[in-house]
Amino acid sequence: MSRPSIGDQELALLRYLAAHEPVSVGEMAAGFGEAHGLARSTVLTMMERLRAKGYLKRRQAQGMYRYSTATGPGEAMRRAVDSFVENTLRGSVSPFVAWMAERGEVSDEELAELQALVARLQTTRKEK
Repeated sequence: MSRPSIGDQELALLRYLAAHEPVSVGEMAAGFGEAHGLARSTVLTMMERLRAKGYLKRRQAQGMYRYSTATGPGEAMRRAVDSFVENTLRGSVSPFVAWMAERGEVSDEELAELQALVARLQTTRKEK
């Protein structure tokens, strides 16, 4: 079952949480919220929205809820990219690839990763 997409700030919160899990709302407010100028109540709201969307889970421990990821941040990033490609680029990655080529700021590691992905796509197409 697909999960609802998430915004940039939710994705940043999810990444932070994944690196520090399991965490309480207070810990997230102090570590993530303060750095981003967010009140504790805002952090709580974001965490509960992510939980409702299926990205976070919580369990009670020592009288407080501890949150952890229900999915990895990689899945959340894939969903964000999918949403961007489908909704903004209307399903075509060509404008994004053109932007990357014009920008010209791709590291050797990123270029190797892109080449590996293209090779995988070509193999998949040949198999079909």
